[in-house]
Amino acid sequence: PHSGQGRPPMFGDFEAQRHWMELTTALPVSDWYRNTSDNDLWYWGLDYPPLTAYHSYALGCVGRRLLPQGFALHTSRGSESAEVKAFMRLSVIASDLLVYIPGCFFVVD
Repeated sequence: PHSGQGRPPMFGDFEAQRHWMELTTALPVSDWYRNTSDNDLWYWGLDYPPLTAYHSYALGCVGRRLLPQGFALHTSRGSESAEVKAFMRLSVIASDLLVYIPGCFFVVD
């Protein structure tokens, strides 16, 4: 289980990360940090710097292609299917392998 699993209305950190992928792929960049009818900032609004938003965007593009129902604006809130969970877990592993671990080697050298 993950934090907030099955507990509406916010569903926990898992939902925050999934929702950021949903927002960044569905909304224009100009609306990522603005409260609009499509972006309720009280519901896991983006609150990290833009580099994080672009990271969510890159992963969200893959997620939307593979699981469109899991990243659909408005209708995917609280999505906790096994497929979405697997994608989210794999996105962390891929990010670590592509960004974090090479960065550690760069710093150590």
